[in-house]
Amino acid sequence: MKVNLKNNTPVVNLSTIDPEDVGDVLLKIERSFNIRFTDEDLKHIKTFGALCDLVVEKVKQVQSDSCTTQQAFYKLRNAINAKKPIEKCDLKPQTKLCELFPRDNRIEVVADMEAEMGLHVNLLQPKRWIVYGFTGLLLAAIALSFFNNIAGFIVTGIAITGLILAGKFGKELKVKTLGDLAEKIAREHYLSCRRNASTVNRTEVAEKVKELFADYLHVEPYRFKKRSKVCISNT
Repeated sequence: MKVNLKNNTPVVNLSTIDPEDVGDVLLKIERSFNIRFTDEDLKHIKTFGALCDLVVEKVKQVQSDSCTTQQAFYKLRNAINAKKPIEKCDLKPQTKLCELFPRDNRIEVVADMEAEMGLHVNLLQPKRWIVYGFTGLLLAAIALSFFNNIAGFIVTGIAITGLILAGKFGKELKVKTLGDLAEKIAREHYLSCRRNASTVNRTEVAEKVKELFADYLHVEPYRFKKRSKVCISNT
């Protein structure tokens, strides 16, 4: 990691990140902006700023100053209102999702909202202890398979099935407020949130790319600078 001597802000050096992780983020960027990277596109990308410029170039759309997060919020509010009429003035960025999505029927309500929006927002997850428990069981199954193949195979099946079911029926919210969810949707479904998909806020694109990297790598967004080195030619 490199440090900016001018303001002592740590700068993320993406060239030290596992190429597979970088590749995963590139896939998220492709899905969010509905673009495709080629090997030739990435061949000469050496910095984070150059990658952002490439995304802007790939989008190939006209400048617009409207905020995508705001548009995502309106889209989200309309979807909630369509299934459960609520005064729009009562749906604010700080509104808590646990109040909008009661735990008893949370899976169904979220599914209805996604259907109305035409997007998969990936909002729900299982309790952490359940994931840790089945993950531990899976590791134990791998160890068991060295001594008893059949028993190891059975326990592995139980662990994998448990993880799949936990993911399918998990009710824990990944974010807390309506505003947080709007930001998540804008980050992961950028173009789908725009009222006019032929327009895009070019200055906003770099911020969304930064947020995708920060969210996946668990790094504060401000630590990504234009000059941050990146090595993605082989991803």
